[in-house]
Order: sequence, then structure tokens, then C-alpha cells
Amino acid sequence: MEISRVGVVGLGTMGAGIAQVCLQAGLEVVGRDVAPELGERARGRIDHYLSRGVEKGRLTPDAKEEALGNLTLTTELSDLAGCQLVIEAAFEDLGVKRELFGELDRIVPAPAILATNTSALSVTQMADATRTPERVVGLHFFNPAPVLPLVEVVRTAHTSDETFDTAYAFAQRIGKEPVACNDTPGFIVNRILIPLLNDCVRVLDEARVSPEDVDRAMRFGANWPIGPCALIDLIGVDVHVHASEALHAALGEERMAAPQRLVEMQREGLLGRKTGQGFFTYDG
Repeated sequence: MEISRVGVVGLGTMGAGIAQVCLQAGLEVVGRDVAPELGERARGRIDHYLSRGVEKGRLTPDAKEEALGNLTLTTELSDLAGCQLVIEAAFEDLGVKRELFGELDRIVPAPAILATNTSALSVTQMADATRTPERVVGLHFFNPAPVLPLVEVVRTAHTSDETFDTAYAFAQRIGKEPVACNDTPGFIVNRILIPLLNDCVRVLDEARVSPEDVDRAMRFGANWPIGPCALIDLIGVDVHVHASEALHAALGEERMAAPQRLVEMQREGLLGRKTGQGFFTYDG
């Protein structure tokens, strides 16, 4: 199946980033959010980053305008009916996602693919909300989606070979590095990364060291390109806590549980870059 028109449901940070990647690959994108102002905010964000690409010589002005011209915004799920692939990037709540997949299954005719960008929830349980679970797959992009090359392509027990192969080829076509994985808690990266980041946060209190020194230790001792505290600030403390809770509930491993320090930071609204304050302070 040739994919030329992609739907993106949810135009927050991840959804807007996924839409941008698709637009830069020459695809038409229908972006849907619940309110017009959220869609316009996403368009502004995409415009901003494409303009930076022009300034840095990675994109011509004409290519930028063509990409933006391929973006259609809507608040109606029914406008996604003509897409060959719909990627759900809504809030990480299984009930919300299952309801969305049930509606998309009725609106978007097969053999169009229905994909989720979830980082920690069960793709299988979303597929079970549809009448055609064989066309449901995970496409887990990493934040920021226009920069990080990895996409985890997640197969459930129901996913057909045709669906999986088409989704994998799509990720390659838009310039990403796909990896194949099965629908297990945390897939590959988060199964490894989340408990490791949680360990790094616990060291702050147990070893009485600063976020700056933990980050320097991992950057210069383990050759990490970014320190663990800065990475959590980039991901968002709230996003990390939510993923930790989901993995802890699924696996019961204590290292998966969010450290108390992160829970308190979330409660105080110290979410990282998105709020200007997390482990570190950010301008703008």
C-alpha cells in the first residue's frame, strides 16, 4: 500500500514533531486536535522549526512553503477517512486511546493502518478496541521527533505481516531508523532506559551529589551525549513519571517505580524544559 496521506491525532509536542517529519518527507498530513487553537499552535511550532531549517541551509524557502501547504488542520476525526495511515499521539491514557481507536476503526476504512505513538502502554489493548486488530501497530517516535532517528515498530499478536512491513517501510521512507519489537512493557528503549534513569535520580539523594555532577559523571564517564537529569528535563518529568508508573504496574519491578524526588517535582510543577524549571533552569 502506497502511503501518501498521513493523519496525526493529537498535535502536542510529539504529534507536531511527527507531522513535521512527514511533511518534510513530502507527504500530505491531516492533523487533528480537539480545539482549533491547539492545531494553530502546532502549525506555528512546525513553521518555526522549518524556518530554522531554512536559516541553516538544510531546507529551501520553497520546500518549506510546500511542506506547510501539505498540512491540513481539523477538529473532526471524520476528516481522517482518506488517510492511508493514522498515527495516534494523544495523551498517555489507555482509556482515551482505546476510545480513539474504536472511533478510528469505524471512520478510516481498511486496509489503512492505525498506529499509536505510545511509549509505555499496551498496543494490544488498543487493538482490542477495534474490529480489525490486524491493522494496528505501534510507531513509537522519540522526542524530539524531527531530530532523533529511532522509531520502534511494535507488533502485537494480531498485527498482520502486511501491516508491519508497510509500517516499517514507512519509517524508513521518512528518514528514520526503525527497529522491530514486540508488544512488551516498555518495548526496547524504555524497558532499559527508565529504570536506569530512575537509578540515576536515586543516586542524587543516596550519594548526596548534585544533578550537575551526576550528569557530568555519565557524560564523561559513560560517554552519554546528555546527562540523565538533563534528559529527564527534556522528556518532561511528568511524562517520565507516567511511563515509570505504567512499567511498574506491568512488571512490578521496584526499579521501574518513579523515585519520590520526581513525584514531588511533578506535584510542584517542576517539569523540566516545558515549564522552564526542572533539575535545571531554562530560559524561553
